[in-house]
Amino acid sequence: MKRAAIGLGVIVLAGAGAAYALTAPQPVDAARLSAIAALDGNAAAGETVSWAGGCASCHAAPGSEGEARLTLSGGVRLESDFGAFVGPNISPHPEAGIGGWDVRDFANAMLAGVSPGGSHYYPAFPYGSYTRMSDQDIADLFAFLNTLPESEVASLPHEIGFPFNIRRSLGGWKLMFFTDEPRVALSDPDEQLARGQYLVEGPGHCGECHTPRNAIGGFVGGQWLAGAQNPDGDGVIPNITPDSSSMGDWSASDIAYYLESGFTPDFDSVGGSMVDVQKNMAELTASDREAIAAYLKAVPGRPNGWE
Repeated sequence: MKRAAIGLGVIVLAGAGAAYALTAPQPVDAARLSAIAALDGNAAAGETVSWAGGCASCHAAPGSEGEARLTLSGGVRLESDFGAFVGPNISPHPEAGIGGWDVRDFANAMLAGVSPGGSHYYPAFPYGSYTRMSDQDIADLFAFLNTLPESEVASLPHEIGFPFNIRRSLGGWKLMFFTDEPRVALSDPDEQLARGQYLVEGPGHCGECHTPRNAIGGFVGGQWLAGAQNPDGDGVIPNITPDSSSMGDWSASDIAYYLESGFTPDFDSVGGSMVDVQKNMAELTASDREAIAAYLKAVPGRPNGWE
């Protein structure tokens, strides 16, 4: 009996040790970090990446308009079934923001969801999409963020209860759901379609809101962009696949115009959380909006993900 108990204890300890090792934060490969650090970041190009990535939507102060959207002091609350996540200060302030980071720190955050201190970030920060970004876009975005106004506003803590406040458990979540593989397989995409896929699946992180999630926050398989319950209030986030009842009959030109102007083909206007997204999309080039539209017309149609 004593020998069996000792054996069981050894198995439990070995299992715990394996789990601890498997859930450890995994930073970006050192060689890739060095390659990113060697790039010349172009701040002008990085501004486009910032609008595509929606940085201001989560990191500008709530209600900011105009030039104030470029002061990324944080404070936007994202409600969820796990609690409230609060967008942090990512201005170049050396203490309150990310002014003390180098581009390697930034790349680890964006591509691996790992903080400079070596802990997991919550996937409310959409690194699950940003992990598809190119090295040059990472360098360019970092260069642009460093040109923005500093803010000394302290970041507010997330309001997450037990057990979701155990950061190490996010390593298990990453093992199940974190991947840089394409969300859909497109057959021989041309340059425009490839660009649209990059923007939507990568910096644009459209699926983070428009794809339904399971009980632990992972995307439901086979339901990419099919719409979801709104975690931040009543109603739903629409299905944006070609089978959507709300926009399935829109042309690619209709979609591109909506992203530019905020007006639907029926002369309705953008509303809800999509208002900020549309403002960001309006800052992109016409060719990028057309690429996004082409991709949305090419993805597989899906039934509504909230039903």
